[in-house]
Amino acid sequence: QVQLVESGGGLVQAGGSLRLSCAASGRTFSSYAMGWFRQAPGKEREFVGVIGRIGRSGANLYYADSVKGRFTISRDNAKNTVYLQMNSLKPEDTAVYYCAADSGFRDYDSPSSYDYWGQGTQVTVSS
Repeated sequence: QVQLVESGGGLVQAGGSLRLSCAASGRTFSSYAMGWFRQAPGKEREFVGVIGRIGRSGANLYYADSVKGRFTISRDNAKNTVYLQMNSLKPEDTAVYYCAADSGFRDYDSPSSYDYWGQGTQVTVSS
């Protein structure tokens, strides 16, 4: 099993920055693709971005169009941690943010593709 714990959420002004962390248990962290999703009240969970396994040519990265150029995902396998750096935040970014683990790397923008989920951390962006 894999356990995930998000942290780093909070209140920030529009245009500000925030970094979220997701700590994973176990020694098999490097075998999982790690995705970030978010969910606002009354809305469905939506894809934010994903980072794949680190291989010979490095990790593959994919982002939703709504965050591309503003958000950056990275991972530190030695610390079993994945990060979501969020810059130029907008009020529309307000949501609960979740990290998730997938043993594969397919249909990465679909929540149903992920096997493990964290509890979520609240991000609120004020205008």
